[in-house]
Amino acid sequence: MGYTPPLSCISLPLCYLFLFLFLSYVHIEASPLKLTREATTVSSRQRLSVSNDWKFFRSETNPDQISYDKRPNLPSTSNTESLKAWILPSGNQFIKDPAKRYSRPTSSQRTNVTYAQNGFDDSKWETVSLPHDWAIQGPFYRDDSVPVKGGMGRLPIHGVGWYRRKLSVSVEDKSKLMYLDIDGAMSYAMVWVNEILVGGWPYGYNSFRLDLTPYLKEGHDNLLAIRLDNPTDSSRWYPGGGIYRNVWITKVEKVHVGQWGTFITSRNVSKKSATIDFIIQVENEDDIAQEVNVATDVHVFDAKSGRAGEKVAEFPRAVVTIGGNQHLQAKGTTELNNPKLWGPYSTQHPNLYIAITRLSANNETFDTYETQFGIRSITYDGDKGLLVNDEHVEIQGVNQHHDLGALGAAFNIRAAERQLEVLQELGCNAIRMSHNPPSPELLELTDRMGFLVVDEIFDVWERSKTSADFSLIFPEWHEPDLRAFIRRDRNHPSIIVWSVGNEVGEQYTDVSGASIAQTLNDMVYEEDPTRPTTASMNYAKPYMPFPRALDILSLNYQGEGIRDAPAYSHLSGIKTPPLYPDFHRTFPEKLLWASESAASLSTRGTYIFPVTRGISAPVNDTSGGNSKYLHVSSYELYSADFGASPDKVFSAQDHNPFVAGEFVWSGWDYLGEPTPYYSARSSYFGIIDLAGFKKDRFYLYQARWRPDLRMAHILPHWTWPGREGKVTPVHVFSSADEAELFINGKPQGKKKKGNYEYRFRWDDVLYEAGEISVVTYKKGSEWAKASVRTAGPAMGLRVNADRMDINGDGKDLAYLTVEIVDEEGNIVPEADNEVMFSVSGPGEIVATDNGNPTDFTSFISQTRKAFSGKVLVIVRASPGEAGEITVMASAVELKSVKVKIAAH
Repeated sequence: MGYTPPLSCISLPLCYLFLFLFLSYVHIEASPLKLTREATTVSSRQRLSVSNDWKFFRSETNPDQISYDKRPNLPSTSNTESLKAWILPSGNQFIKDPAKRYSRPTSSQRTNVTYAQNGFDDSKWETVSLPHDWAIQGPFYRDDSVPVKGGMGRLPIHGVGWYRRKLSVSVEDKSKLMYLDIDGAMSYAMVWVNEILVGGWPYGYNSFRLDLTPYLKEGHDNLLAIRLDNPTDSSRWYPGGGIYRNVWITKVEKVHVGQWGTFITSRNVSKKSATIDFIIQVENEDDIAQEVNVATDVHVFDAKSGRAGEKVAEFPRAVVTIGGNQHLQAKGTTELNNPKLWGPYSTQHPNLYIAITRLSANNETFDTYETQFGIRSITYDGDKGLLVNDEHVEIQGVNQHHDLGALGAAFNIRAAERQLEVLQELGCNAIRMSHNPPSPELLELTDRMGFLVVDEIFDVWERSKTSADFSLIFPEWHEPDLRAFIRRDRNHPSIIVWSVGNEVGEQYTDVSGASIAQTLNDMVYEEDPTRPTTASMNYAKPYMPFPRALDILSLNYQGEGIRDAPAYSHLSGIKTPPLYPDFHRTFPEKLLWASESAASLSTRGTYIFPVTRGISAPVNDTSGGNSKYLHVSSYELYSADFGASPDKVFSAQDHNPFVAGEFVWSGWDYLGEPTPYYSARSSYFGIIDLAGFKKDRFYLYQARWRPDLRMAHILPHWTWPGREGKVTPVHVFSSADEAELFINGKPQGKKKKGNYEYRFRWDDVLYEAGEISVVTYKKGSEWAKASVRTAGPAMGLRVNADRMDINGDGKDLAYLTVEIVDEEGNIVPEADNEVMFSVSGPGEIVATDNGNPTDFTSFISQTRKAFSGKVLVIVRASPGEAGEITVMASAVELKSVKVKIAAH
């Protein structure tokens, strides 16, 4: 029996009554550049970027003797003032019970906060643009007697940061409302306008809005000051620091569509027709009642241009009367014939629509609001897995942390798009947002590119994992955070599940922990009854109450078993046999997947001998690891102590075909959590390294996830001076079923994959310089060939750019890969030459990287050593300029190289 979302009954009066209980719903606001021509000419709504000309200052101590609240390790004095009481009301609209909402204190908070004063001289502060990550430039911390260790990336994320900027209010804006919309600020954000504390939001990953209208002065420069306070030990990975997402000023009339104020769902979906239901919240912040005409048209959405296309439907027009200082909801239903369905890459197409809502009175439109959405049906079946538009879709997913490698946490659309492009090449069709709400633009990308998404909000509940994590504010903020998170994101068709927790400590607390899970589950359904809930479990067992409280069974490593294989038997910690069968027997109706699988480890291009003869082994100095150089072997057979190799994971899933799929830990390497070597800077978990270079593991997953791709990949490299005559195993990744290996033309024998085998292995090969090659076969026919040659001395550089043309907006990026090559063009696999970069023309170098988790060179350095023969440089155009950008790469005693990028 499959799980059917409750909104499948939305036509029933009870379901409509249920939906009408809520105050506001999620939409996707388009930027001003994406508004339709009609909308920009008739609507007074404006959404303006506030990204430039910020003055910034950071202190590693508390420079102003204020704080959100007391917390562990917070330096304070008797003069430190807690401003929590002024911040809590900012979440009121997301607290369902009015009796539980907070009142703003009648007394004034301290008014002499130095950095919020109009007269303070900030001319010596740094000038920055947003999004901004104050920590990413470094320097890295190297030893253990430092404030930020390996878990959080060894970068200076901690401290108090202030951002100041002037805002002008024109005479034309006198009658409008002005809202500050912050997509993400890390963390404990507090906002002042003209020396008055407006409000704030503690959780660094949530988006939030504050009403600036009462505090602004017409015709004058208004001071906007934002304070952030980022604790040490607040996270288990690199959180970044600063206002790391976009900030907007939204101007609207007093009668307008509310924040995240639309909710669109579809039912009775088929290729022939679909029923679309629409709820809109209209808000009147004036003192007098207003009669408002509400009209909503549905258009095809052109994702490339960001504009509305052909009109295909409309909702019934409505006239509503809304009282002074009141909010109301209007609803409508329409039928769409022959809908273009949204479906995941690569078997379906991610078609999108846009609903354009217009509020008018006296034949004059005064607010226009756009909602992107998709039409699709989803079934969650305990035996069949996930069905999208009645087609079975195997989850081929990865987990992704929010940093963008050398750019840090500062969001950049092109950087995120590049990550998704490489994942699609891999065959990935799903992303789990680990373990926090993502940037809204990332969800726009997953909608457009066709990724399925598990949208996740919390890593902890009441039980902490680090001393200053979210558990400190969970009691007061879990409801506003959860409801705001869902309202923001629910119109995204890519989202298929809401995850309310990751490996939370409440798994261990039996009934009390399950009670919290049930509370969060119920809140989700009050906000969105169309999608199921989940929370990832690395401990809870089928007989415990915790998994009963949630709809989807999300197992972290328990499906394939934890420390249960012989190579892991000596390890301490949780030991769990493979639990897929037990969970399925206990909950046959619930969809089950691996929300985290594998946790394999490797350092790109590094191979350590001898190689385990088994299919999975933990990392240590006698098993795939080198603690001196902090390297892990790229034979892709080694894992964290709690993890497993891909081969073991694949076998567990193939033995249990009811498993809906997996989310591998992880897609890309990320900053922080450098298991197993916490003296490094970044993780070893990725299928792709931090610079975006593919590890060998990439091809093992590609062979499984893209079985029709004619591909064969050989490892290791074949340049091993000093290993002549020594055993050097050769492995081949391919979707073929048979392969023959040759060394310098001499056959080494044919291999066939047996049942539950996922690679070809020649484990007794003796090294001799020259060429190794493989010919693979599938169903008796030649499938794919590959070869690797021994490289000679490094002679030059070779450069490849991901794109030769970029926008001259100061945000678009070009990623250039530089390879160290020999005279014949072979990559020199262990080359670590120092490469120097320079740029001429209207552009600049943003960052460099090489994917080496142990490289502590600042990311902004224009000189960097290659690692395993490769190095990366990231370039952008100067804002507002066009022309030819020339990027030069050079290295001592090597032929230099240059490439030209056109900026438009």
